[in-house]
Amino acid sequence: MPIDPYIALLLGTVGLAALLPARGTAADVASGATTAAIALLFFLYGARLSTRQALDGLRHWRLHVTVLACTFVVFPLLGLATGALVPGLLTHQLQQGLLFLTLVPSTIQSSIAFTSIARGNVPAAICAGSFSSLIGIVVTPLLAAALLGSGSGGGFSTDALVKIVLQLLVPFLAGQLLRPRIGGFVARHKKVLGRVDRGSILLVVYTAFSAGMVQGIWHRVSPARLGGLLAVEAVLLAVMLLLTWYGAKALRFGREDRIAIQFAGSKKSLAAGLPMAGVLFGAQASLAVLPLMLFHQMQLMVCAVIAKRRAHDPEAAPGTAPGPSQAPRPEAGTAPRSH
Repeated sequence: MPIDPYIALLLGTVGLAALLPARGTAADVASGATTAAIALLFFLYGARLSTRQALDGLRHWRLHVTVLACTFVVFPLLGLATGALVPGLLTHQLQQGLLFLTLVPSTIQSSIAFTSIARGNVPAAICAGSFSSLIGIVVTPLLAAALLGSGSGGGFSTDALVKIVLQLLVPFLAGQLLRPRIGGFVARHKKVLGRVDRGSILLVVYTAFSAGMVQGIWHRVSPARLGGLLAVEAVLLAVMLLLTWYGAKALRFGREDRIAIQFAGSKKSLAAGLPMAGVLFGAQASLAVLPLMLFHQMQLMVCAVIAKRRAHDPEAAPGTAPGPSQAPRPEAGTAPRSH
């Protein structure tokens, strides 16, 4: 399966930061632009989120509680376990980045697409992803402060949490408040605004990796460490896919609900995680986001295969097989419709 086009753009941005990192005044300008871009990104997320849709989804509360438990309880526990089970395999910064990966919210757009392809409960996937993203704006920084602490290099102090509130939560709430006025405009121009989203995230990546290059932190990462990181992430994804599928079955969810739980509960959002890492980790963000970038591509490739196989399960409802129009788009590249 070919690499996701947006991941290729992200990798190209990393290469640009390696060849031409922002220094001095240019770094200050890039940092200021990144702060503004992150605020705009979460303002648009707030303007897209349908409050009515989210409230309607509360009726299926057991499914949503299950997805949230997988995202913000099981995932972090597994992240903590990796440090104990494979000590010394990863550097401290990569281990912190891996743990941060387990704290970010679930995806929305790709979870919806995969659930649709597999003929699962699409409305449940929409609501589950929306709840995860909404709650993650508050829960992810709090979990990072509790589990990562000052040893992360980003210094999860009160100041860092204030930055999260000002750069993420306040713009998001502003978008929600203005949604009745600008929701139509956002819906009509979603293609253009999607490019704004992608550009904002690329700017975050460039700024983070530029700072890493200037500080020389990439000399601390060897090919063997990267190979170890990929192996750990592969095991982490496999465990979550098995837990979400068979755990949902043990909880007596139907097939369509199990599909939604598996795809929404086993995936992590690059779009939400990158800006948060930029705020929380500061100059150390380049190594912090690397595990998330690798995991994102891995989950897209693996879940695409699973979704296509689920579509042909004997239990699947009869009907026309999903066509190309239902193929998943990258979470990082396109902001979710339900945002």
